[in-house]
Amino acid sequence: MSSREKTVTRLDSSYMQQYDAYIERQKRKKQRLIRRLVLFSIAVVLIIGSLTAYHVKQRILHAETVKQYESLEEKIDNLDKEGAYLKEEIELLNDEEYVLDIARTNYFFSKEGELIFKIPTEDPLY
Repeated sequence: MSSREKTVTRLDSSYMQQYDAYIERQKRKKQRLIRRLVLFSIAVVLIIGSLTAYHVKQRILHAETVKQYESLEEKIDNLDKEGAYLKEEIELLNDEEYVLDIARTNYFFSKEGELIFKIPTEDPLY
């Protein structure tokens, strides 16, 4: 049929004019619908894209915060250990025997009749 010429003639009546106007309105409605759907799709893609970008930024920020938190907790543990060591050292320094022992080993104080030999590579004991 496509290779044949149309043999039907078109009548120019008011019904045909109304039908043509109806068909034209339907085409415009369909065209507006497609435009609205495309615009809506673009808006949805933009919103999803911005939400995804925000989510990724928040995940990166959360990972950095967790890493910083862990390093600070490790630092706190080290400081607690150092504080416990220093408290123990304070308690030992309050003991007179311990202080005298340090003075004898590091500053060459001796008891009566005691000989002290200095070894040059010796580090302090405390």
